[in-house]
Amino acid sequence: MKRPPKNLGLLFDWHAEQSRTTKLVLDRPFDIAPAAGTDHDATALAGLVQEASGWLYAAGARKGDRIAVVKGNHFDMVLLAAAAARIGATAATISGANYPEHLAEMLQRLDPAVTLITSQVLEKAERAGVDLTSFGRTVLIDGAPADPKAGLLTIDGLRGSATPTLDLRADGEPMMITHSSGTTNTPKLVAHTADSCRAGTRLELLPMPVAVNGAKDVCLSSISFAHSRAYAWAMAQLRWAPKALVIASSHEAEDVERVLERVRPTTVEATPNVFQRWVPLVRRRPELFARVRYYMNTFDLMHPSIARPFVNASKRRFVLWGHSWGQSEVGPIAGFGYTRGQINRRAASGGNMNMMGNPWPGLVSVKVADPETGAPVKQGQVGVLFAKAKSICVDYVGESDRYAEKWKGSWWNTGDIGYKDALGRIHFVDRAVDAIQGGSATELESELLDRIENAVEVIVLTRGDRSPVPVVSLDGPDLSAEQWAEVTRGLPPLEAPVFIPWDRLPRTSTWKVRRKELRGMVFAEGSDDTVLEERFT
Repeated sequence: MKRPPKNLGLLFDWHAEQSRTTKLVLDRPFDIAPAAGTDHDATALAGLVQEASGWLYAAGARKGDRIAVVKGNHFDMVLLAAAAARIGATAATISGANYPEHLAEMLQRLDPAVTLITSQVLEKAERAGVDLTSFGRTVLIDGAPADPKAGLLTIDGLRGSATPTLDLRADGEPMMITHSSGTTNTPKLVAHTADSCRAGTRLELLPMPVAVNGAKDVCLSSISFAHSRAYAWAMAQLRWAPKALVIASSHEAEDVERVLERVRPTTVEATPNVFQRWVPLVRRRPELFARVRYYMNTFDLMHPSIARPFVNASKRRFVLWGHSWGQSEVGPIAGFGYTRGQINRRAASGGNMNMMGNPWPGLVSVKVADPETGAPVKQGQVGVLFAKAKSICVDYVGESDRYAEKWKGSWWNTGDIGYKDALGRIHFVDRAVDAIQGGSATELESELLDRIENAVEVIVLTRGDRSPVPVVSLDGPDLSAEQWAEVTRGLPPLEAPVFIPWDRLPRTSTWKVRRKELRGMVFAEGSDDTVLEERFT
């Protein structure tokens, strides 16, 4: 098979023309095509992208314009971005799970000519007193507008519009805009070109053993389709054309269980916190994962105690866990394949999966450096990780000054803290904003997750010179003081735990915990950081 085109606007047409194609199996119909069912072949996908380009053009979008797509998680966000690219516009795919005030700030930065948005997102914003209908021409994705006098267009009203002539932007101009997770504040709008996207996808276009899906594979993905990973994933999967691509737009275990009852995947990709949410499912119904030969996690650090039940559920003789480190701004940076035996040994010994492997050769360079000077530190010494690659984004839309501050010469500050070992492998320690003195919060979290049998989430919050505070979510009753003393025996000093139900933890659209907001929940404002345990009892 040939390599796919660089430009997203051509991708689905190209795939439909190949001798071997794949099909999409959805957990629910697309929001932009609710009557089209849950199975889409290559021809149907290409036709839907062309049709959607007509909607955008009829709504007033033109070459060089920016378009906002604000909706719930589904692969149709990528289809709308492809439709925008066909007419030379640039779509910003924005998760509707963001807070209304953050959405308003992001849309203000974006200044779109057209905003496509769902009624659910609009209604949530209205309840919060936020107006999201004043950013360009507003097109309601689903149904009719609540107020006919508001003058909102609808996709249903635009169906049947003529398909405009293909008019792509140059490969060095912005082709897509995604956003960062936003764990500390309003997400950043990350702009990529066709060139930077191709540089970030080159790795997955190589015929890597195990990691590449073959003609007989059934690939399940449950990621945030608003983020840049979704674009690279789509490009690679349409290149290799497995038997089926299964889209689990909902991360909830009960919804995924229904999908797995329909089709059993051979490869699975999700974020660490999604896998974590599925742990009770894999323990209760391991047969659903029996055919999986390859797992992959993106967006965040994986813990061996979470990976263990998944690799053990597989009946395959050899199963591999692809542990990837990357960022929305950079793309893939490093990765390592953990075998079933390695994961079981690390989980049994209280180990972790913080070793992220070597930077991808020929694609990206990484140095460990002093955050202020950018000067390299000695081997084994902890510092900030800087990256150099052609895949790095070209701007933060509306925040170019912030973008410029991330550079130290030709090196990009990832904001992650780690070190390199004697083999040049990267060991992740913490995010810079979450670092604790003399240790690693992520290592402590891995250890506690392994020691607490019914733990579904552990977050260690730093407090300057004081002992960190663990926030624990359990699938069962809270631990007594005696039980806590036992599970923390031999660990660095920790304050008493704060127990918070999993569904009350503030999360981003990639299900990362919003640590800054969590700190506000846990620590009393203006009271010497006293832990307010009674808030959650």
